[in-house]
Amino acid sequence: MPETETEQSAHRLAMLRDRLEQGMDRRAFLRTLVSGGYAVGMAAWLGVDDFLAADDDEVPVVTALVRDDPADPWSIQKRTRTVPAEWYAAVKEALEVNERLAQLGFTGYLGSAVVPGDQKSGTASISVGLSSDGHSIPEMVNEFAEGIDLNSETIIDVDEIQNGPVHREPQLVDALVNERVPSGVACETPSSMATLGPALYHPDGKRRFFVTAEHAFMENHDATDGTLLLPREDSDTVEVGTVADYHPIEDVAAIEPTGEIEPASRIDAPSRPRVRGQFTKFGLATLVAQDAELEKVGALTGHTTGKIQGIDAVTCFTDDFCRRGQIRWGGEMDLTDGDSGSVSYHRDPDGDDNDVLIAGFNNARTWWPGQSYVWGVSAYRLTEQHGYHF
Repeated sequence: MPETETEQSAHRLAMLRDRLEQGMDRRAFLRTLVSGGYAVGMAAWLGVDDFLAADDDEVPVVTALVRDDPADPWSIQKRTRTVPAEWYAAVKEALEVNERLAQLGFTGYLGSAVVPGDQKSGTASISVGLSSDGHSIPEMVNEFAEGIDLNSETIIDVDEIQNGPVHREPQLVDALVNERVPSGVACETPSSMATLGPALYHPDGKRRFFVTAEHAFMENHDATDGTLLLPREDSDTVEVGTVADYHPIEDVAAIEPTGEIEPASRIDAPSRPRVRGQFTKFGLATLVAQDAELEKVGALTGHTTGKIQGIDAVTCFTDDFCRRGQIRWGGEMDLTDGDSGSVSYHRDPDGDDNDVLIAGFNNARTWWPGQSYVWGVSAYRLTEQHGYHF
């Protein structure tokens, strides 16, 4: 019986390990990683030692980018762990098939997401969203997705059933520590209200930004006042920054501080957790395999938790373009208008009790029958596309 794509991938990894043990040149090793698509976007973080430290039936993956010094956002280091080679190969193949689905964009395709199985199973599947007017997954897709389960879900016309938000009072910042603002409190633009995310960093010039949802500003940015305002519990609203960059596809606005108030790498939950870094694509896959939950703090709905429903998702429901690198988690009640800009996070498994790693940036929720989750861009996608990190 011929090998499946997953078995072939696992076999190639085993062969690579054999070549390393025989003294493979470091540069040749890195070229082999890149040409083989290993851990897309993360090959440069892995080294020969990572591979040689793994057992025969395991491979190393980068699971997170974490600060070596919690107080220094520029001390980002890789964190690696070993995973079963068969599971890695299955997830990698599902990621590749998911990208081909997005590129093909067959009639009726509205999006898809990768759902890793538990690591002992060595499996992964893909959830495919289809329009409600009789479309199905074409035979040609099943041919290139052989070995990966495709689970189709029908999505009705999302433009016809959106409900208005339930009125809630927003959470305002009540006190600043060292003139820094935590994530999870309300912020205002000239046109709407949103939730402030934790400090977002860019290595070029070592810049620190406030961050919230791009859609909180008017669509015509040339005509938009890009000012970000901070309403406060016991004081006047204050201007804290001006938009430096809009990223409409990711639905992110990076705001340059213009005064003494700056963003904090803290979240406005009861324990005020400290942001220590972020998960990578395979870090999220590992969380799914462990049936782990994410948390978020929104200005309207407050603190909620929910399981991850899909990673590296493609979302084509509401715009004339598709959004890639999305994460789906929780349920529709975990987000409402005004919560956009909050982040999803999970406790840092190797950090202090109060340390968390960012999973993604929340932008919207489902509002149609049959599906229930929050979606938004993954932190790793912001890093890959624009260089930012949390």
